[in-house]
Amino acid sequence: MFANRVNFMAVETPDYLLSIVIPMYNEEQGASECVRRVRKVLQDIGCRYEMIFVNDGSRDQTLEILKNEKAQDEKIKIVDLSRNFGHQTAISAGIDHAKGDAIIVIDGDLQDPPEVFPRLIEKWLAGADVVHARRSVRHGESALKNLRAQLFYRIMSSISTVAIPVDVGDFRLISRRVADELSHMSEKRRYVRGLASWIGFKQEIIDYEREARFAGTPSYTLKTLMGLAMAGVTGFSVVPLRLGIYLGVALMFAATISLLYVVYAAALHLLIADWAPLMVLILFVFALQFFCIGIIGEYLYIVLENVRARPLYVVRKIY
Repeated sequence: MFANRVNFMAVETPDYLLSIVIPMYNEEQGASECVRRVRKVLQDIGCRYEMIFVNDGSRDQTLEILKNEKAQDEKIKIVDLSRNFGHQTAISAGIDHAKGDAIIVIDGDLQDPPEVFPRLIEKWLAGADVVHARRSVRHGESALKNLRAQLFYRIMSSISTVAIPVDVGDFRLISRRVADELSHMSEKRRYVRGLASWIGFKQEIIDYEREARFAGTPSYTLKTLMGLAMAGVTGFSVVPLRLGIYLGVALMFAATISLLYVVYAAALHLLIADWAPLMVLILFVFALQFFCIGIIGEYLYIVLENVRARPLYVVRKIY
């Protein structure tokens, strides 16, 4: 934890408005502590600030706790979504409602320590438009979860059409012009960390140690993680589209080998079932067809979502 602390005096120009976007989903156990720690860091920095909490359809007392906190602090804004729209959409909603010269996105579970804010701001003041926070250590997580995360980030980096930093989540700072560009993007299935990299401008990276979760349980299930992975793959990689070509080449190779084997067996009068090579080939072709249709269907679903032109989210009320 102490490895993430820096000297707040490193920030020399406090005359700016800083927006902190914090998506919240069922975080009643840690909501007040999140407010306390974020406020403490911002007060130490000494800049003008606003804290924007996005209640993403929480089913516990998260909203009530945040409303009580707002009653004591006018710098808190609550964007209450009408239902659970998902983490990436909640982040987008917070960015849309942020007025700051710079916006920092951080999760409400305090795994990403607010004490890192000054280091992000320092890079921004030096000219960076996007400052990614990269996890050098992940405390409080199992070896399996760490392995899963490392594999995901490295696979995404290797197949993506843009340079997405490895081991970087949604904890980052973006400038006002980057926030404006993100708000103008109309795609529905969002992968914000990919969009922040795709958008360009000057980008920097800082390293920090990710802390153990303060309270509660993670809201990311295997299903939501798979959805996030699919959004990243289909949104920032052409590999799935070209996979059919690669498999087609493999099929041609397999068919050629099978044909050569049949010719070889016939020449040597070896005993072989007449239907065996054909049956294997037919099964392989059907598997390939279904696989390619599934990939095409995934992309068509994204097209359908965008053609529907539904709003990205619906706000119930702003407090």
